[in-house]
Amino acid sequence: MDPLSNSFLALVKIMDELREQCPWDKKQTIDTLRPLTIEETYELADAITDHDWKGIKEELGDILLHLLFYAKIGSEQNQFNLQEVIEGISAKLVHRHPHIYGDVKVADEEDVKRNWEKLKMKEGKKSVLSGVPPSLPAIVKATRIQEKAKQVGFEWDKKEDVWKKVEEEMGELQEAVAGGKQAEIEDEFGDVLFSLANYARFLHIDAEGSLEKTNKKFIRRFQEMETVAMSSGKALSAMTLEEMDAIWNQVKIQMRNS
Repeated sequence: MDPLSNSFLALVKIMDELREQCPWDKKQTIDTLRPLTIEETYELADAITDHDWKGIKEELGDILLHLLFYAKIGSEQNQFNLQEVIEGISAKLVHRHPHIYGDVKVADEEDVKRNWEKLKMKEGKKSVLSGVPPSLPAIVKATRIQEKAKQVGFEWDKKEDVWKKVEEEMGELQEAVAGGKQAEIEDEFGDVLFSLANYARFLHIDAEGSLEKTNKKFIRRFQEMETVAMSSGKALSAMTLEEMDAIWNQVKIQMRNS
């Protein structure tokens, strides 16, 4: 048996032993694991955003353990077992890649995506949007919705047209703000965000990832601003906005040059 198979089976054995012997592991259900799995997924996402390869390796291990945990519980509940999970995804991949395992011809990755959606519809999906998980973060969901709609041709032709739509939505938001009706403001603000996520796709940018990088950048700069203020013996809360803005600009220059 090859080393990879040995390592995988050793991990499966550890999972079995923990489920049988550890009080905490014995107590877990799919419901108690769910929030922990979400947390682990976000930790992996953070590591990917930071290009932290050591962290990515560690978080992948944590998620792999969770996958085995769910398979173990599924087996205990006589719902499915690990072998069925593996064979199921293998069969799905072969079926949905006829350009690799069949005689279908594709020109590029867009053809692959279109074929993928067509196959899913043949499998019983009633809508091209049905594969978008309801619990996705809103910006991620917007991007996935737009990508799905694209596969049936519901798509702008040029990024310039998309930007015009962004400007149109921003104008409608300003009109709503002037009208002062909170429900309309919220509705138009959502339209702006949705259209910006669409524009990000045309720029080949991950909108969610881009926003998260900006979040991290703001945190680093703000915390450095706190450090600078503290070294001067003055708390930020005791400073004027002009004083804080001066430190902020100083920090920005320092971080750009570092």
